[in-house]
Amino acid sequence: MSITAAVPPATVTTVTPVGTPPVAAAPVLPRQREEPDRRLAAQVHHDLADVALVGLGYVGLPTALAFHAAGSTVIGLDASAARRSSIADGSVDLLPSDHRRLAEALQDPARFTVSADPGRLQDAGAVIVAVPTPVDDHLQPDLSILRAACRTVVEHAVAGQVIILTSTTYVGSTEDLLVRPLRERGLEVGTDLHVAFSPERIDPGNDRHAHEDVPRVVGGVTEACTYEAMRVLGTYAAKLHPVSSPAAAEMTKLFENTFRAVNIALANEVADITRSLHLDVLEIVEAAATKPYGFMPFYPGPGVGGHCIPCDPHYLLWQLKSLRQHPPVISSAMTAIAARPAQVVERVQQVLSAAGRGMRGSSVTVVGVTYKPDVEDVRESPALEIIDGLRRYGVEVGYHDPLVPVLTCHDGTVLHSQPASRAAEVDLVLLHTAHDCLEPAWVERPSLLLDATYRLPAGPTRWTV
Repeated sequence: MSITAAVPPATVTTVTPVGTPPVAAAPVLPRQREEPDRRLAAQVHHDLADVALVGLGYVGLPTALAFHAAGSTVIGLDASAARRSSIADGSVDLLPSDHRRLAEALQDPARFTVSADPGRLQDAGAVIVAVPTPVDDHLQPDLSILRAACRTVVEHAVAGQVIILTSTTYVGSTEDLLVRPLRERGLEVGTDLHVAFSPERIDPGNDRHAHEDVPRVVGGVTEACTYEAMRVLGTYAAKLHPVSSPAAAEMTKLFENTFRAVNIALANEVADITRSLHLDVLEIVEAAATKPYGFMPFYPGPGVGGHCIPCDPHYLLWQLKSLRQHPPVISSAMTAIAARPAQVVERVQQVLSAAGRGMRGSSVTVVGVTYKPDVEDVRESPALEIIDGLRRYGVEVGYHDPLVPVLTCHDGTVLHSQPASRAAEVDLVLLHTAHDCLEPAWVERPSLLLDATYRLPAGPTRWTV
């Protein structure tokens, strides 16, 4: 059940349940059997809360700005001096709407502060942890940033606070990283303070869904924890969905991104099949998408990036190893996703060979190196692996991306974005990410073009992955 409320900025609103009759009072069941208390929907009152955000990255900063826009006093903490400086001068990668919010927030120092001082956490009524949870080179969870952030939060926690973990991680992380350490400090969760998990749902570069309109799933350690976390998040979020526990909320997030990973792997596989059958994969996907039920379109590409799809399912796979449980569908999908950049390199080799050229000594420019269009984010971008793979074959590799003027490869090599005039000089252009701001020269050139986005029309010198 979702809780829906129209919450104008800086107003106090009472939330009423939608489509659910009142539930009579009942004794609280043991934690492992407890169901979400539907009475929470009627009880939540949207007090304005002072909030501290730990981590001001692609999730933390937009969340902080949403709270500020709703009238809350916000303290943003980030350990990176470079990130704090970028926020201060407005040079961060944000949607235009969030850039406007940032400009307003920076003009309001009484209600919006960016700091490196963890002692400021004691000034906040609510603390939200929003730090990266990447994987290492062996696709194992790297919990170092999250563990450090949670240690800091626990160290500075004070009675009466609401602590909400939003970083995607393994099932049980809220208990391990927050609840137990707080108890060791003598703070009883559910009585002295309140702890919940509410997974982030921010899609960088996507302006189709306002932060306020995206439902927030909330799982508290106790019923009171769920209530308090909903009260905090309800200062800006119009829709709240309570679940029975932090573990249920943690698994919800893992399922969301695992669902996407499996379907993207399938879309890539279908792209390979349709190429073998001399069919247009986009025509097939769009035709299937006309079915009004039972189908959701996913599109093929050169791979996946960011800190969600290529990372989050590995937290689940890693945890399941200790249970001696093997999920074949998820494992196969993640193996296919990891192999996709190498398939792109192999396809470059095939296209060059068909044109009578070898890999060694050929020149290739990768156009667009971010993991998705119209963002500056290169985290886990397939372009990095593709560039590495081409260079290992002796290819002279360059790149062009107006959003990324300088790119550091995995081996530390620093590359600089090439000008559009270079388009006619290289043997092959690989279209990796189609930004709206790309110059036409890169896709209108007469020489070989390999389209990894599947968005360009086919032609004698245009190939698809």
